[in-house]
Amino acid sequence: MCGIFGYWDRRGDSLPADDLQAMGRSLIHRGPDDEGMHHVPTRGVAVGNRRLSIIDIGGGHQPFVSDDGQIAVVQNGEIFNHIELAAELRQQGVRLDTHSDTEVILRLYEREGIGCLKRLNGMFAIAIDDGREDALYLARDRIGVKPLYVADDGQRMLFASEIKAFWPIPSLKRSQAAIDIEAIHHFLTFNYIPVPWTVYQGVHHVLPGTWMRFGRGSTVLTQRWWSLADQRERDFEFGDWAEEFLALLDDATRIRLRADVPFGAFLSGGVDSSTIVGLMARHVDRPVKTFCIGFEDPRFDESAFAADAARRFGCDHTSEVAELNMLDRWPQVLHHLDQPHGDASFMPTLRVSELAAKHVKVVLTGDGGDELFAGYEKYAAFFAQPDAATLSTDGFQRRYFDSISLFSSPAKSGLYRPEMRKQLEGIDSFTVAAKPWFDEARHFDRVNQALYLDMQLLLSGNNLVKPDRMGMAVSIEARTPFLDWRMMEFAFRSRGATKLSLQGDKKHWFKRAAVPLIGEELAYRKKQMFTVPIGEWFKDELHGWLRQTLAHSELIARLFEPAFVTAMLDDHRDRRGNFTRELRALAALAVWHREVE
Repeated sequence: MCGIFGYWDRRGDSLPADDLQAMGRSLIHRGPDDEGMHHVPTRGVAVGNRRLSIIDIGGGHQPFVSDDGQIAVVQNGEIFNHIELAAELRQQGVRLDTHSDTEVILRLYEREGIGCLKRLNGMFAIAIDDGREDALYLARDRIGVKPLYVADDGQRMLFASEIKAFWPIPSLKRSQAAIDIEAIHHFLTFNYIPVPWTVYQGVHHVLPGTWMRFGRGSTVLTQRWWSLADQRERDFEFGDWAEEFLALLDDATRIRLRADVPFGAFLSGGVDSSTIVGLMARHVDRPVKTFCIGFEDPRFDESAFAADAARRFGCDHTSEVAELNMLDRWPQVLHHLDQPHGDASFMPTLRVSELAAKHVKVVLTGDGGDELFAGYEKYAAFFAQPDAATLSTDGFQRRYFDSISLFSSPAKSGLYRPEMRKQLEGIDSFTVAAKPWFDEARHFDRVNQALYLDMQLLLSGNNLVKPDRMGMAVSIEARTPFLDWRMMEFAFRSRGATKLSLQGDKKHWFKRAAVPLIGEELAYRKKQMFTVPIGEWFKDELHGWLRQTLAHSELIARLFEPAFVTAMLDDHRDRRGNFTRELRALAALAVWHREVE
């Protein structure tokens, strides 16, 4: 796990070394153990790395450079099948000087070019300077576990693992960065800014499962190298399905235990984390270190379930009762996110990451299980509607989108100031951000279409941002066995009926398959959201804080009608309506903007 950064100048102009070093320093939390850079000023290119040493601690210094000095590689992430790939390369006569997974990338690229990405099982963002082609490649893993951003003005392209790495560059000072109003528009739809947008104009994500090639001309070659939509559903018998499911997840877990540093797992006692910990216990010769935070308020406390799971698998379990009101951590969270997110669960995720960081440098998590196997209540609620199965394709897409939207289009129209409303006229979040993914998934059944949309938007835009940024804030690496590419493809070969039963049983076959491992009580317990009761606070003890925060925000005042915001505040306080999610999003926007100003 690391932070990467660098630049490509189309005219061959160099970036000052001091600026590059400042970019690296901004990412030191992602890589406190080591730093390295390959800078060729005469070609106007650099690739740099801040390293969190996980594999081959002594020999894994980045960048890795070819013997002739023409190719330099840096990566953020891990290649979990690097041992198998290294053995294959050695059989072919390739010399490997280290046990580093990054050296494996270099040697594969030398032999196979950028097509080698398909050989990698991992989470990664990679930069490759190829002097032979006089080009720079950027590549991102299949589903976007690892972040990668670009800022390209047409002459010089900068890249980095986090947006904050751009601000040391004089031409990209944060104080001068223009906010992307369309991105705010999408934020108010999703509660996060979906890829490829960011809150800043001119700064975008490299899309998951995509590589980009920068050469000397103005044309940037972009190619998608993997798509989950390539899968086709088929029928399974439960026994066959369960056997393949557990075999895939077991192997995905096994290879994610490869580390030269202490590792553990986040354990909530839910079906996802319990299954991962149960599989981990099969492959280690000592108790798995597990971590959980609890709350005194039983409505939000899962610690008893986590303790039950820990006892079942003989874990070395660490739990702490955390403060329920974590809003004082919100500015810190938003600093690490670089842009607004309305999800309150980032705060407890930071808290449990801090706990784990006292003991380990790597944690395995259950992230991805809900999106692959229909674990959220919203899926059961939507498909319980009598006409959900008979809607037209377009009708289904629009209604599902509306069901997950934060502010509806009419609500946005009332919220925006007239000048904002005019500026955004004709920009529809459904049309530009959701429908292209829906259209890719038209061959799936309705349940899988909904899951596919969330895999592309919710997962990459929010749910994977959470463990990456909150873990990296305290320099620990989060690994996600459910998002092994083999498991993702298997999940979308499985029909929706294996995930959501007619009776609304979420993770239908998954839970049946997991019972022999984790027991019925853990498999079938009611799901709790990992969050805090911010909506209740907004009615009572934090109402004054919220009203002041919104009233004193220059951004809120510039974009939104004060009367509309005041009406939401009053109706929420007086319990005439529940505007928790809407007010939380506006508060996140205000707090974020206050912190960057």
